[in-house]
Amino acid sequence: MKIIFMGTPEYAKEILQRLIDTKNIEVVAVYTQPDKPVGRKKVMTAPEVKILACGNNIPVYQPNRLREKEVVEELLKIECDYIVVAAYGQILPREILDHAPCINLHASILPQYRGASPIQQTLLHADKKTGVTAMLMEEGLDTGAILKIVTIDVGDDEMVESLFERLTQVATDLTIDVLQNFDAYTPVKQDNSKATNCSKITKKDGEVHFENASELFNKYRAFTPWPGIYLACGLKLKKIALEEKVTQNEMGKILKIDSNSIVVGCKEGSIRIFSVQPESKNEMSAIAYINGKRLSLEDFLS
Repeated sequence: MKIIFMGTPEYAKEILQRLIDTKNIEVVAVYTQPDKPVGRKKVMTAPEVKILACGNNIPVYQPNRLREKEVVEELLKIECDYIVVAAYGQILPREILDHAPCINLHASILPQYRGASPIQQTLLHADKKTGVTAMLMEEGLDTGAILKIVTIDVGDDEMVESLFERLTQVATDLTIDVLQNFDAYTPVKQDNSKATNCSKITKKDGEVHFENASELFNKYRAFTPWPGIYLACGLKLKKIALEEKVTQNEMGKILKIDSNSIVVGCKEGSIRIFSVQPESKNEMSAIAYINGKRLSLEDFLS
């Protein structure tokens, strides 16, 4: 079978690799986002998907806007049986949706967490389960009929990178399953009354306050390594753990100092901090930081 693949980040790259490795599948074209400047030196960097496709001699297309007439006309000339989409980053226009069945792999249990940051939302809300949904695409954002959902459990302390890796493996297996057994699945319309939406994560989302220890820890799980979590003063909390959830404390007060960490109070609960990073400095232990600031028990972290 012939596949047009659309995707951009690591999640999409792993799905593309599985498609390439499957004997009865031929990836005839790859669509991905344009190269972007990365880092302080703004080095133009290709998406992971592009690098993989070029390494396998697959034609790559990187339109700024998929909806442009010339882009659509070019794609419609490519014969395919299915279009597989995974974290591509653009909405498909009707003409492309009509070209072949368009299958999207979305990292949530739809209709929950439609949008750009479903994995982070799972951790922010301390969900016990998540999964990957294979759906038929339509013009709405993640609103198409569901073909199959595979669910997994989420650990209480699981970090976004671990969850991302596990969901990627689920998505690669699900992609092949749905393509090879497409006719066996009956699309089921989503219940829009149960839909929730999520937007792209920004650096500002990483700012935290010592209000609720559980919520702060969930932000740490969801936003490490990017954008990271930091206080209003700019101090980054690099490695932390949830100490407890129930005590009432003054926000930011140092409650305990151990040999390798400190415990800081929240309005509800407390957290243990192992390392921090002040602005424009390297990461350091929390003990080294409070010693440098001459902070002790019952002082406030800032």
